[in-house]
Order: sequence, then structure tokens, then C-alpha cells
Amino acid sequence: MDPRKDKWYFSISTLIVSFLCVGPFALPLVWANPNFSKKTKITSSAIILVLSFLLGVAFVKSLKAINNYYQLLSS
Repeated sequence: MDPRKDKWYFSISTLIVSFLCVGPFALPLVWANPNFSKKTKITSSAIILVLSFLLGVAFVKSLKAINNYYQLLSS
């Protein structure tokens, strides 16, 4: 095995899939990646955290809307 070859978990596609599956828990993969500069790591971390927050807010709003809908149906 070529020691210079990048590991599979350092690929961009793996980072994207891990973010889509586990959200901010993918940040250790970003920070362990030797191919990213510190500026890239900070920027991608900020983007991941903001997107995770926005998706969390959207999820809570959708749960409230579903709850209101079921309350209307039951009354």
C-alpha cells in the first residue's frame, strides 16, 4: 500500500456523506484531514454548525406544525 495515498475517510465525498448522516459529529473528520488548511477547517466547521442549527430549527418547526395538525384533527 502506498503510504502517500490518502485514506478513504479523508475524501470529500466521505465528509459530505458523513455530514448528511451524522451532522456535526463529522467535524473530527474535518479536523483530522491533513489536506485542509486551518482556514478551510475553520470555515467548513462554521458552515457545518450553521447548517446543523438551521436544520434543527426547521425540524422543530415541522414537529410543531404536525402537532397542530393532529390537534385540529382530534378536536
